[in-house]
Amino acid sequence: MILIVGGAGYIGSHVNKSLNEAGYETIVLDNLSYGHEESVKWGRLCNCDLSNIDDVDEVFNKYDISAVMHFSSFIDVGESVTNPEKYYNNNVVNTMNLLHVMLKHNVKKFIFSSTCATYGIPQKIPLVEDHPQNPINPYGWTKLMVERILKDYDTAYGLKSVILRYFNASGADASGIIGEWHNPETHLIPLILDAAIGKRENIKIFGTDYDTPDGTCIRDYIHVTDLADAHIKSLQYLEKNNESNQFNLGNGQGFSVKEVIESVKEVTNKEFQVIETERREGDPAILIGSSKKAKETLGWNPQYTDIKQIIETAWNWHKKLNKEYL
Repeated sequence: MILIVGGAGYIGSHVNKSLNEAGYETIVLDNLSYGHEESVKWGRLCNCDLSNIDDVDEVFNKYDISAVMHFSSFIDVGESVTNPEKYYNNNVVNTMNLLHVMLKHNVKKFIFSSTCATYGIPQKIPLVEDHPQNPINPYGWTKLMVERILKDYDTAYGLKSVILRYFNASGADASGIIGEWHNPETHLIPLILDAAIGKRENIKIFGTDYDTPDGTCIRDYIHVTDLADAHIKSLQYLEKNNESNQFNLGNGQGFSVKEVIESVKEVTNKEFQVIETERREGDPAILIGSSKKAKETLGWNPQYTDIKQIIETAWNWHKKLNKEYL
């Protein structure tokens, strides 16, 4: 069985679906503080918190777990700056609790949801895996700390891990039965969709004077179903090679904030107010990742490379989630 920690959340629920479709049995461990029980449509749900080692230990006693995928991190960059204790406790200390129980039960295959935020300000685009890692916020540091811990646990205990550094996860399962569901929402595409559906009055562009073709930030949007596929390929890589590795997961191309807004208008056929305002501190002009290593080593190939394609799947889910605004 595969244990999906945080499997009631956005990416975890899509990975859970893909794993079950690929023939794996799954257990979802989630305290439902940010995840949604309705998103656990496959496998079994254990309502459990990583801060309680005894409860986590009981899950490992009850089920024959062969590998663990970890998604239960807090991800709000701004909140990590104003409340770093919350982030270090959950993202680092609770992860160590999980690793402690894994080693106790001799489970030594671990797939970790990391982030391009570990790189900090890019020195060169596209970002590759050996780019220097120097985060500029506590969220990025918590992820980098876990990456360091995993390297040390491999050396000391033989715990093998695949670290997956995401760029901007986006979109929703094509079936429309699960999708992105954050409260509060912080990601660009669903925020723009909120404006399109009338849930919010406007969408703000933070900075229009960047050194990019249209002056707005450029980001790499990777579809959540492609992310899920990469997790399965990472699991197969661990099963076959039993060695640790790390991979970027990105689309390989970037889209500006203005391009995303215009694409949302085209897909939804809705007009909404766009407000241009000042830059936010710490926002790099361009963040694009190279996924060459993942493609060559894992045989991974993103299927959703067009931003409109990504937005269409997100819009189908968004309409379902927000029926009262239609």
